[in-house]
Amino acid sequence: MAATISRHRCLNGHPWSSPFKVFLSPTATPTAPNRTFATTTDDIPTIKPRVRATTFADKINAGPSFTEFVSGREQPLDPSEAYALKTALVGPEGKKKQITRLPSWLKTSIPDTSNYKKIKKDLRGLNLHTVCEEARCPNISECWGGSDKSAATATIMLMGDTCTRGCRFCSVKTSKAPPPLDPHEPEHTAEALSRWGLGYVVLTSVDRDDLADGGAHHFAETVRKIKSKAPSILVECLTGDYAGDLDMVKLVATSGLDVYAHNVETVEALTPQVRDRRATFRQSLSVLKAAKAARPDLITKTSIMLGLGETEEQLWAALRELRAIDVDVVTFGQYMRPTKRHMPVHEYVTPDVFEQWRVRSLEMGFLYVASGPLVRSSYKAGEAFIENVLKKRRAGRTETANADIAGDIPVKTLEVGKA
Repeated sequence: MAATISRHRCLNGHPWSSPFKVFLSPTATPTAPNRTFATTTDDIPTIKPRVRATTFADKINAGPSFTEFVSGREQPLDPSEAYALKTALVGPEGKKKQITRLPSWLKTSIPDTSNYKKIKKDLRGLNLHTVCEEARCPNISECWGGSDKSAATATIMLMGDTCTRGCRFCSVKTSKAPPPLDPHEPEHTAEALSRWGLGYVVLTSVDRDDLADGGAHHFAETVRKIKSKAPSILVECLTGDYAGDLDMVKLVATSGLDVYAHNVETVEALTPQVRDRRATFRQSLSVLKAAKAARPDLITKTSIMLGLGETEEQLWAALRELRAIDVDVVTFGQYMRPTKRHMPVHEYVTPDVFEQWRVRSLEMGFLYVASGPLVRSSYKAGEAFIENVLKKRRAGRTETANADIAGDIPVKTLEVGKA
């Protein structure tokens, strides 16, 4: 009689199969015509589980056919319906939460191009940070994903990745005592930018209220290093307010940069709720005014987020204040909540409204206006325009100098964007 072998299972629950088969002599009589072997078996009887009925197939059959889906005969949505906020319930049963879905015009592709990976590798190798990553900019795929590095745009963030302020819209890390400055950062930044061969670069920084000068000398030294390694590079600096120290503003403005940017972020009425208490609307205006006073030929630039609850009257008032101090460039973008710890979005402004504010601002006399849901203060389309303006100004100054040397009548230097 065959020996009985117990059946076992492994830790993951799969049937265990013995590597040996047991063969024993049969107990049948010798006259039996056939002889059989007594063996163990690892076969487990399969019982098909009962499948619950589903109505999914009925829903598919009741809907439009594939031909209708791809035919394109569907009527377009009414704008009021297309721009309506969509919500959805997410999470396990009993703990579902309602979230607001992003409108279609705010959705971007996931960055995964080879050029994106190359730029990221260079930045990590030189221990540099970018506001593109730290602030979770939605345009990182577009700006970093050019056909080559020279076609890409990256905004380098100086003085580390930790800010001393805690604005309610920003996802950059905060601390009262950030790590000390890297003395090699100006050299590393200049090396990276000269290696890429860019024509236009943007430098920004965290706020460093723990430093006596707010980091102004570090900023200015970085600009000088860049200009020494690649004089043709146009440099835009998006700076903080240096706690209202206008001497530090002047120091950066005269360091050799081409565009001085400082963001007011929102209208004056909402500033206390949106920005850190140490930042005020009036203080930001004084920074932009001081930069223009230090170098009248300098292009000054600022940015305003929409969707925080601002009114038209408040936005008009902010734009009039900016024109009064001769700010040249303004950008409008949609505020997008980075985490649940930050301010919620009051509304998603439609592309049509962004276009209205672009036209209105140009009519007020701004040199250039970038306005759209995905526009940020450092936006490659705006940089391309400003780069062209700066090159024309350089060409105008060169023509004037050549005319003076030749003894001819001086050619008037090109003045662009004067209101």
